[in-house]
Amino acid sequence: MIKERMTPEELARLTGYSRQTINKWVRKEGWSTSPKPGVQGGKARLVHVNEQVREFIRNARRAPEMTTLAEAAADKSLQALLMTLANEMTPTEQKQLTTLLLREGITGLLQRLGIRDQN
Repeated sequence: MIKERMTPEELARLTGYSRQTINKWVRKEGWSTSPKPGVQGGKARLVHVNEQVREFIRNARRAPEMTTLAEAAADKSLQALLMTLANEMTPTEQKQLTTLLLREGITGLLQRLGIRDQN
């Protein structure tokens, strides 16, 4: 259920992403927020759910069968971890990584990460 104002935790449950990812999007997209009543320290915020946030929620919803980062880490397979990390990325980040991989391949990516020598 989408309310007029929601916490990052509520948005995380709704979309399947982590609270940290939601907070990153709040900052990146410049969504309106206000302090959460009754919470001292000024860190707890409520996100004002306008049409921009609603559209983002509709586009960001994850399938329930997708794994979380913790589940992928427990699995310890590289494939599961890479898939989970890719699902945590924004569509723009996914497109940029795809472009990089298509342009430079795995060798170029590993060189950029300092994992493979440039020989």
